Amino acid sequence: MKTFRRITLAVIAILMVVLAAGWLFINHLQHRAVPDYAASVDLENLVDEVTVIRDSLAIPHIYAKNAEDLYRVVGYVTAQDRLWQMDLMRRITTGQLSEIFGEDMLGTDQLFRAFDFSGKSARVLDTTDPGIIKCLEAYSDGVNQFIQQHQKKLSFEFALLGYKPEPWTPVHTTNLIGYMAWDLTSGWSSDMAMYKIAQVVDDTLLQELFPWEDDFKTRYVFPEYMEEHPELVMNTTIEQAQKVIDKLGIQVFEASNNWAVSGERSETGMPLLANDMHLGFMSPGIWYQMHQVIEGELDVTGVVLPGQPYVICGHNQDIAWGMTNLTVDNLDFYLETINPQDSNQYKLNGKWEELRIVEEKISVKGQKEPVTRINKFTHRGPVVSTFKDVKDKTISARWIGTDYSNELRSVHLFNRASNWEEFRDAATTFIAVSQNIVYADKQGNIGLQAAGGVPIREGDHVMVYPGDTTKYDWGEHDRVPFENLPYTYNPESGMVSSANNRTVSEDYPYYIGTWFALPNRIDRIREMLEEKELHSVASFREMHSDQLSAFARRLTPVYLDVLTGNVEGVAEAALAELRNWEYHMDPALSAPLIYEQVFAEVIRVVYEDELGDVFPQLMDNNIIARFHIYELAISLESAWCDDIGTTDRVETFSDNIKKAYGAAIDTLVAWAGEDVMQWRYGDIHTLTIEHPMGGVGIVQKLFDPNLGPYTVGGSFHTVAPYSYPVGTNYNVTHGASQRHVYDLADWDRSKTVIPTGTSGVPASPYYGNQAEMYIDFKYHDDHFSREAVEANMKYKAVFR
Repeated sequence: MKTFRRITLAVIAILMVVLAAGWLFINHLQHRAVPDYAASVDLENLVDEVTVIRDSLAIPHIYAKNAEDLYRVVGYVTAQDRLWQMDLMRRITTGQLSEIFGEDMLGTDQLFRAFDFSGKSARVLDTTDPGIIKCLEAYSDGVNQFIQQHQKKLSFEFALLGYKPEPWTPVHTTNLIGYMAWDLTSGWSSDMAMYKIAQVVDDTLLQELFPWEDDFKTRYVFPEYMEEHPELVMNTTIEQAQKVIDKLGIQVFEASNNWAVSGERSETGMPLLANDMHLGFMSPGIWYQMHQVIEGELDVTGVVLPGQPYVICGHNQDIAWGMTNLTVDNLDFYLETINPQDSNQYKLNGKWEELRIVEEKISVKGQKEPVTRINKFTHRGPVVSTFKDVKDKTISARWIGTDYSNELRSVHLFNRASNWEEFRDAATTFIAVSQNIVYADKQGNIGLQAAGGVPIREGDHVMVYPGDTTKYDWGEHDRVPFENLPYTYNPESGMVSSANNRTVSEDYPYYIGTWFALPNRIDRIREMLEEKELHSVASFREMHSDQLSAFARRLTPVYLDVLTGNVEGVAEAALAELRNWEYHMDPALSAPLIYEQVFAEVIRVVYEDELGDVFPQLMDNNIIARFHIYELAISLESAWCDDIGTTDRVETFSDNIKKAYGAAIDTLVAWAGEDVMQWRYGDIHTLTIEHPMGGVGIVQKLFDPNLGPYTVGGSFHTVAPYSYPVGTNYNVTHGASQRHVYDLADWDRSKTVIPTGTSGVPASPYYGNQAEMYIDFKYHDDHFSREAVEANMKYKAVFR
């Protein structure tokens, strides 16, 4: 018995030691990458000392005496906070995800290798100003010195995935431009959805899905541009260029907002500028807040994309700028004819041409030998049909992102511009990442410039062009000249604004795109700008938080007209909530939930019977349905409304609304019970900001990298957006990736916030520490003057 007891105690002791060792190991993994922001750093290749001051949110303010020292420390500091995020984006652009995540990523790797970001980056760097090259090399050196110094203190992701980062190079930095171009302007899913829809419906139904309505066409970003430049109409040789039907445009994210007012419309007598770029939520967030100073040469603050050294959007001593997606159609698909006798040949102008064949060797985690994948290319670009589940056709893609552009030059010069002319010169090389860029300066000027590559091509902009002819090709130089891109400077209204809405009127001689955002957000922005004679930082903050839906304001009265007197019980109680609603997408209300669920069911009722198995493609890309339903709210008639499953009558949009409303109420009752007063939009419309590895249960339990869930309001159709996959669930996936309000009367009065925090290390107190502030529409001061920075200093490090 004593022996058994001794053995038991020994086993317990061993287990406790093992558990303690395990806890210590996990704790070490959690905390080993948390930096000491007050520790000074010895850094090779510095010419002078560099000071890094961090405030209470750990936002770095970097003070250097020359450019190379600045960017060397910028590289080190960014890696200190965001190295694994940088490496993840690098692997996306180089097609190396399978190496750390396994064979499920093979298709993604093959796709991104087909677009050869690194090949384009090498071309860009070969022609870039040597001064910029030195900045990029210094940045890479700073990143690499951090990696070398912290081989045993890398963040937990490297340990769990079993690898260490390779050295960083300027090519990796330049690749990130391709990543942002793809992330912002790709038309993959929408174009293929329309192509599949075209296979199952007749042309009459197909044509109805394109945005025809005159009301939609009148909300321009540049309303006065064609009045000021009528000569452009006579200079074009492409008669079809302004036709916007029969073509699906390019966009992944439906939203971004920017606006500015002149001093005549502000309380201070100087301009105000606001920007919030809408991207996918993730943790850490896409942006890194940073302030960069070179004594006597540069003083710029704003948001940086980790992996590249420059402020993408922000302000310097003289100007402020912010961006929204131009929504340009810069990707085309071509239906290729393949030689039945030789699958490596395609027909072009009556001859068989050889496809270019590239053999990709892709390393895969857990496999000794690399996997071989074949990429094929026409003269236009890669064959992509295997990527998009189009099994019976071969489709190639032509994308402007593979053309020469130099956005790094642009942002380098934005950071240094002091006036409108220098700002516009910087924008001339902003091509792959097409944006509407808002501007304001300390001289009291405001403006808005469309910057991007707008292709000029033949045809009527169908979903897929015939690939057996060069008629519909466009080359690297077949673009609208920069001087002919729309812009406005000091308009009489004293206001400029954009929200991905239609760029310019139909008189503009060049085709820009088709699927601009509906005018819901721009209508609200301009309503609010007009409501006040004089604006302030506070009124701009209120605008950022606005969740009144112009979309609901348009559709709800139609629903009420159809349903009043035709429902009872729970359905009538729910209708009463809509009747008394003022269209605010408030998470505490039931009406927004009712409205959103009815909208999802309307999409289902109107389109599912005609589309059958293709319907999920429409639901995944419901911007197509949004346009059509937006128009149906006025016309109330469409061939789509008829239920093909019935033969005794022809259904109308009113019939669709009744059916959709009944289905929506049934769903809501199943979710939340019959007491409508207990329904709350925010109970199911929530935001969880997820880490790329946060979906793995054990990772979430041990490292807690996800943020939330948070109860949120808004939707894709409000100025303060919280977008979700309509018809699937209410889990928010997209929204404002940052909010900035710049006060040109006093930069220190500017306000900003991001959804996450400075650090990418979950154990850090600065990981996600701005999330609740962001959710509550609060901001922190954007310290700019040296006096304000030092007065709010929490950490100081000297790099020697």
